[in-house]
Amino acid sequence: MPTLTIDNRKIDVPAGTKVIAAAERLGIMIPRFCYHPALGSVGACRVCAVAFTDGPVKGVQMSCMIDAQEGMVVSTTDAEAVDFRRHVIEFLMLNHPHDCPVCDEGGHCLLQDHTVSGGHGLRRYRGLKRTHHNQDLGPLVQHEMNRCIQCYRCSRYYQEYTGYRDLGVMGIGSRVYFGRSRSGALESPFSGNLTDICPTGVYTDKPSRYFGRRWDYQRQASLCIHCSLGCNTVASARYRQVVRHEARPNLAVNGYFICDRGRYAYPYASAVDRPRQARLEGTPAAMGDVLAAARSAIERTTGQYGPGSVAVAASSRSSLETLAMVGRACGEHGWTGPAVAATPRQASNLAAAVGGLIPALAVSLADVSAAADVLVIGADPINEAPMLALSLRQVWRQGGRVTVVDPRGVQLPFRFDHWAVHPSHLGAVLQAMIEQIGGRITAPAADATPPGATEAFPVATLARRLNGSPRPVIVCGTDIVTSRDIRLAADLARALSRTHIKVGLFYTLVGANAFAAALTAEPLLSLSQVLEHIEAGQVRALVAVESDLWRGFPDRTRLQSALKRLDHLVVLDDLDSPLNHGAGQFLPTQPIYESGGHWINQEGRLQAADAVMAPGDSIAAAGDGDHPPRAFDRRVPGDDPLPAWRAVASLARSLSADPVQQLNAAMAAFHPAVAMPAADAAADRIDLAASSFSPGTVSEGLSPPEIDTPADAITLLLVDWTFGTESLSAMSPVLQALSASPVARMHPDTIAGAGLAANLPVRVTARRGELQLPLQADPTMARGVLVVPRHHLLNWQELGDTRLSLESSRVAPLDP
Repeated sequence: MPTLTIDNRKIDVPAGTKVIAAAERLGIMIPRFCYHPALGSVGACRVCAVAFTDGPVKGVQMSCMIDAQEGMVVSTTDAEAVDFRRHVIEFLMLNHPHDCPVCDEGGHCLLQDHTVSGGHGLRRYRGLKRTHHNQDLGPLVQHEMNRCIQCYRCSRYYQEYTGYRDLGVMGIGSRVYFGRSRSGALESPFSGNLTDICPTGVYTDKPSRYFGRRWDYQRQASLCIHCSLGCNTVASARYRQVVRHEARPNLAVNGYFICDRGRYAYPYASAVDRPRQARLEGTPAAMGDVLAAARSAIERTTGQYGPGSVAVAASSRSSLETLAMVGRACGEHGWTGPAVAATPRQASNLAAAVGGLIPALAVSLADVSAAADVLVIGADPINEAPMLALSLRQVWRQGGRVTVVDPRGVQLPFRFDHWAVHPSHLGAVLQAMIEQIGGRITAPAADATPPGATEAFPVATLARRLNGSPRPVIVCGTDIVTSRDIRLAADLARALSRTHIKVGLFYTLVGANAFAAALTAEPLLSLSQVLEHIEAGQVRALVAVESDLWRGFPDRTRLQSALKRLDHLVVLDDLDSPLNHGAGQFLPTQPIYESGGHWINQEGRLQAADAVMAPGDSIAAAGDGDHPPRAFDRRVPGDDPLPAWRAVASLARSLSADPVQQLNAAMAAFHPAVAMPAADAAADRIDLAASSFSPGTVSEGLSPPEIDTPADAITLLLVDWTFGTESLSAMSPVLQALSASPVARMHPDTIAGAGLAANLPVRVTARRGELQLPLQADPTMARGVLVVPRHHLLNWQELGDTRLSLESSRVAPLDP
């Protein structure tokens, strides 16, 4: 490690560290525009000049372009360097419009900061300024090209880091232009990061325009809850309305960036139709009255039919506090549940993933980025966990290789190997690789066709490559695969770990807090089993805690029939749903921005989110777009919602009990692997190896048998898209504008074999009902598979519980 001196202070840094980064470790912030830790150095802005007074380098040099070397002596305050930086900033400001008072970047603009700190305070230039025409870049990013200082951050991030080509640099000299060849929405699902990475106001956040300046906002550290990755964010609110999300750097999780789904999904929390009033039999009522009525209904049910006659449905989007309180209430009162998954397959898959993930194999997104070879099994990163796709691109950029084994037409922003394997054959591919690895592949093996597969895949070649890789990582989805596939992915990682120092296992789960939900109860329970108890008359009351059964359960006909059999339905939620209106007692709850809480991401990392605002109607909603009512009251309108854990505590205990004490007791008893409270909760992973959790444990009879698909059958897969399928983000108007219309996809050979025609509407008939939607041909997907998105505009729940049942689905053209 070289030792150098910066401003008379010595520091040791790893070899290859740039001088600008070494200074930052000492708390010395050298001005920069083009340099960014995630993008590296390019030397375009010339504002990071420092003086090298002794050592192997001499004179004024750019600190972002020079590696730290032994014996270097650096001065950031040298008169020549300071004067150099002052003149560079003045040159950059020659054509700047000086529109800080109306610029949305004002208050968090590097150009503002460096102009002032660099000593340039007077405008001497009186000539005509260069001007550009701005472009319409879609609903997310506002373009103001006249503010550009040609740092090249945007094009380097957009093209090199994320891999999309529709935005870049054009022109030459003083006419350099950063934008698209023509106006239009940006194609990248990571385009919102342009607003964070731009050091001036060229790219600003369009949905939050005119809401306020940085100093006007309440800002707190938060988390993205729109997939299982747990990316870190900063949430900003004003007048009890969430108005902006920004990426919060966490080098172990999301690095410096977030996806557009996580950045722009927040409007649900401040929606005008968000339920904020408690209701009793559909009529608005005081929160205390509704709580008392709900407790009374539960007590009558347990008194007449026993404690097991009350069931609880929980949600993987709820906080750890809520899940802990739900688990404690069920355990102490003998209620059935909590059910934390919709179907037996989901419960089985969740248990298999969490049970098979040991600390020795668990890896973060940063670890995935550093891998040399990655095998992705049954996962579609860009649609299911977008930031995983960005990590996989960094593998490719560093010379690594990514192989995706999935039946869907997976698209990623880099070159990768795609094996379009039928879902029923994923396990065979994994088993063949384990056998190859187990035999240590002492001699070149011939490629083989997995049993039942219709075409050969180079299994042996891939096994040899993974076995010879210094850092292999296995990524496995939990949505379209089976629990056997999930366990085989863990077995493959363990087989590799016998001869490798670094091997990673990375599962993508369904739900932001799915990991914690898996720890809530043992054995795991699915809503399908609860419905069986309702249909048998064993469960007479259901408490749904932030579990939107209407949107999430894949058999709406069965759900509606079962709900009609109940004596009592109690719903706690912060989302509007037909389920709420059918409840006898409805209790509004607080979203993450009002309650805060803890979440455990898919690698078992415990993280905290702070409350950013108090509950209550936003000023915009209270005034209906005008000035709010001039009424003076001690209460804030719409402040009825409670944290979900507090509402559960009130249902489970008398009002005299202290809810905070109940929460502390529930958190302490939640699970042996979860130590609460933690001083630095984001620093450690949950250690299931030291706990009593049994890998893959589900309720008896919930593990569905593996079913072979007939050769002429069509397997229906219900899948997620980046935009339009996740329940919270689907409520965002700007993301709705980016969401494509729902379509079904099949391989051209499958379309021809079924007597259909591409680009025409078709009728999909399954167990319970049918859908009508356009059909598209996708030659990159597996044969014998029909892919349909769980789109918010599509009543996919009418099909019934068909997801990966591996049974035949009928597809026919619409009648003329």
